Amino acid sequence: MKEVNAYLNFDGNCRQAMKFYEKCLGAELELTTFGEMPGNTPKEAQDRIMHARLSNGSTLLMASDLMPGMPYNLGSNFSIAIQCDSLLEIERMFTALSENGSVTMPLTETPWAARFGMLRDQFGIHWMLNLSKPPQG
Repeated sequence: MKEVNAYLNFDGNCRQAMKFYEKCLGAELELTTFGEMPGNTPKEAQDRIMHARLSNGSTLLMASDLMPGMPYNLGSNFSIAIQCDSLLEIERMFTALSENGSVTMPLTETPWAARFGMLRDQFGIHWMLNLSKPPQG
């Protein structure tokens, strides 16, 4: 396992929140909108943040906006994100954490990951597991 960090969800104000945290924490901010990703993104979601990454040394905070209309619950709008080292590790952890829980997105390849999946464990904690694609070149 490479790292574990918090992942925050917002309902359209991710950019504003992360720019505030950037200033407060003296960190470097990277933002990607839903409109910048391949595929059919609804017009009302084009400018929403699909992925935000705030870093300062080894400290990392990630976030995104939800798609319009998705349920948003203030106070439970976070996940624990795990960056995995291998296919075997991500599959093992995903299976173990989802026991008696519910899978919200099965492990799958995405534009940013060799495998990515989301689940809520049996205790109600939300998890995001990611295995990065190998560097190109």
